[in-house]
Amino acid sequence: MTRESHCDACFPPASALDYLPLPELRALQLRRLKESVNLAYHHQESGLLKRRMDEAGVKPEDIKSLDDIRRLPFFLKTDLRDTYPYGLFAVPREQVVRLHASSGTTGKPIVVGYTQSDIDVWSDAMRRCLLACGLSEHDVMQVSYGYGLFTGGLGAHYGGEALGATVVPTSGGNTERQIMVLQDFGVTAICCTPSYFTHIAEKAAEAGVNIRETKLRVGVFGAEPWTEAMRQHIQDSTGIRAHDIYGLSEIIGPGVAIECREQNGLHVFEDYFYPEIIDPETCENLPDGEEGELVLTTLSKQAIPMIRYRTRDITSLMTEQCACGRTVRRIRRIGRRSDDMLIIRGVNVYPSQIEAALMRIKGVSPHYLIVVTRESGLDQMEVQMEITPEILGDRIRELEDLQGAVAHAIYSTVGINAKVTLVESKTIARSEGKAKRVIDKRG
Repeated sequence: MTRESHCDACFPPASALDYLPLPELRALQLRRLKESVNLAYHHQESGLLKRRMDEAGVKPEDIKSLDDIRRLPFFLKTDLRDTYPYGLFAVPREQVVRLHASSGTTGKPIVVGYTQSDIDVWSDAMRRCLLACGLSEHDVMQVSYGYGLFTGGLGAHYGGEALGATVVPTSGGNTERQIMVLQDFGVTAICCTPSYFTHIAEKAAEAGVNIRETKLRVGVFGAEPWTEAMRQHIQDSTGIRAHDIYGLSEIIGPGVAIECREQNGLHVFEDYFYPEIIDPETCENLPDGEEGELVLTTLSKQAIPMIRYRTRDITSLMTEQCACGRTVRRIRRIGRRSDDMLIIRGVNVYPSQIEAALMRIKGVSPHYLIVVTRESGLDQMEVQMEITPEILGDRIRELEDLQGAVAHAIYSTVGINAKVTLVESKTIARSEGKAKRVIDKRG
């Protein structure tokens, strides 16, 4: 079976792919879908897709339209762990030029691999992400995602180089040096988690550095859910434009979807990644516009062609065309996952809901922690939140009023009475990667 070559010369300019007429885009998707299913069905090391398709009575040649994707089985993160390390690979290990892996905090890590063609696809997807944010070869881009087995750092790095930008690979940590580099190197764009950027900005202010007086103008933030209120906090406090980027290692890494300069939904590069929205309970497909679980199928991945991967991320496909003119569809920004839900006294609570409630209150910083316990058989939720230094010096009555306002905001948002604890600035641990928002002590 032949595969498309993905050398540099084969990539049209971003406009040719992002603005494809829909009939051409759908034809390209169908051709690539057939190739991906064929590759995984016949060559997957564990044979898992073949067994599942055979059980369902489906053969690769039965895929005659994009709607036929619904006949294919789903895959989950547990499938990657159960076939650890190479069971879902569909090419000989000798063709794999890169391996990445998750942190493995819940057991065996998931392992993903890339052929050189996959690296080229990844670089191109990230290049198009950065273009959508308004970046170009004239920018200096600081990559403060972690490098190593985590996909974030190298994904952004190669995308920046493919764009022609000057890439500064600072990785995560050593925040004082990050600030020095940002100033001295004339950095115009930064890529990191939104929580780490708020930490950088906070440390910069302590050192007497005003982010507004640097050349920084764009932030590309991802790897953790964040709210519109957090975006406004970042933009208002630093003067940059904050763009949401989406990706996951199982699909390719960062670069699956990005907000353009309209900042109204994330464009999915669906010539590479085919999106569906399903009901997470029934697994039935939902029409565009309805909220459900995002399912992604890779259309150009060779090492691990991922078929109908359930991301557990909750979003919806936006139906109207973006004002930027791109024809690739958008998903609404992802603020929650179906598997990060807390059930407290029978009520479904997502950390993003708590963040949205907190960010509405003046004087509250973007650093918080949710602690869940069980006392006498009843679930209890405590929200620890930092208050800004100027608020801390106020009178006790005013602090009590603030505490009450926060408790009311949480109750009006999630319907749960939470204990609100005001803590001094810098009390809650900072993260140089993904922020830890929840401690569940219920066992």
